[in-house]
Amino acid sequence: MPSTDSLSATFAALADPTRRAILARLSQGEASVSELSKPFAMSAPAVTKHLKVLQRAGLVRQGRQAQWRPCQLQAAPLREAADWVAHYRQHWEERLDRLEGYLAELQAVPATPFTPTTEGNP
Repeated sequence: MPSTDSLSATFAALADPTRRAILARLSQGEASVSELSKPFAMSAPAVTKHLKVLQRAGLVRQGRQAQWRPCQLQAAPLREAADWVAHYRQHWEERLDRLEGYLAELQAVPATPFTPTTEGNP
């Protein structure tokens, strides 16, 4: 199980839709900051700030090849977050399975008709 701090950093990085879009683009292969900036109405420095958050979370690595500084997806923190979520998913699936069983039991028991009584009459 990953440490809470790494999970916090991962979930904080994933909380922003721009950063999620950057990760989606990097899942297709490495890209430069200028390539990552193109789909957004923001400057390269603004994208760089998002990349710094992703780097601190361990989700992106930026290399250096001469003048080109390609960014690459690092998926290990995503796996850790998915494993953490999967633990709770199993919990809720088990609870929903129990609820489904209970509802099936209720439906199998014939309902007794409701007959109103008047006060004073047994």
